[in-house]
Amino acid sequence: MEMVADNPYKDLYIYYLEGRINPGHGIFGAEFIGNWEEDNFSFLFFKTPSRDKIEEILLTHPGLRLIDNYQMTYDEWQGEMPFPLNIGRFVITTPWKDSDNFDKSIKIILDPGVVFGTGTHPTTHDCMEALELAFSNENIESAVDLGTGTGVLAIAAAYLGAKKILAADINYLAVNTAKRNFFLNGMQDRILPVRGLAQDYIELQADLLIANIHHDIMKVLVRSEGFLNKKCFVLSGLLKSEAKEIDFQLSKLPVKTIQKWECNGIWHTFFGKTL
Repeated sequence: MEMVADNPYKDLYIYYLEGRINPGHGIFGAEFIGNWEEDNFSFLFFKTPSRDKIEEILLTHPGLRLIDNYQMTYDEWQGEMPFPLNIGRFVITTPWKDSDNFDKSIKIILDPGVVFGTGTHPTTHDCMEALELAFSNENIESAVDLGTGTGVLAIAAAYLGAKKILAADINYLAVNTAKRNFFLNGMQDRILPVRGLAQDYIELQADLLIANIHHDIMKVLVRSEGFLNKKCFVLSGLLKSEAKEIDFQLSKLPVKTIQKWECNGIWHTFFGKTL
């Protein structure tokens, strides 16, 4: 009988602080899960109640201020995660629900931690379908995944055949989570996780651009010179009005949109190639 690890995330204890803390600081302890930074705020996640640890952090970092704290289950934080999750040729599972009984599916092992990107969002579904289409239409050796999150799309691209992928995210916790997932799938030699702005990496030469990202960033990406040095692109994370604007921008460029996805009239995804 196959042995599967227990889910390491059950109850989450979240401390919401004003200010930022060095993510490499060693004060957090073994029960610390991660630090999600948003603007000038930090959300510290622990597996057990850690108010004493927070008080210690506040004493050693005078610029920080505790705003609030929360306790919830992992399922309440991430929402329903119906693993194993089938998307086209892929099946997404977790280290604590792993199995080899997936017929001919491409198995992705994903530990999302507390980072959003479990594979359940409609844009992830559509992006993975778009990736399958991209690799069936083009010879893709390299890719950049901007706004990688948990790294699930970069992993999918690697399984489909890309040998060199740069996976970037502005959030330190997302980068660490993605890095762990690259190791879980044996893709650490193919995928390089980096922390930084998507705009800083759009100029890199690559066969494929993957960007499931906020509209404000997407506008910058499609207007940059580096957008056109890719063979093809998968763009997603766009609401209806945002997608209409991006579609208009694409119409002014030497590119061809091959296919569009629309989920419930809300989320939109584009797959296209440069001419």
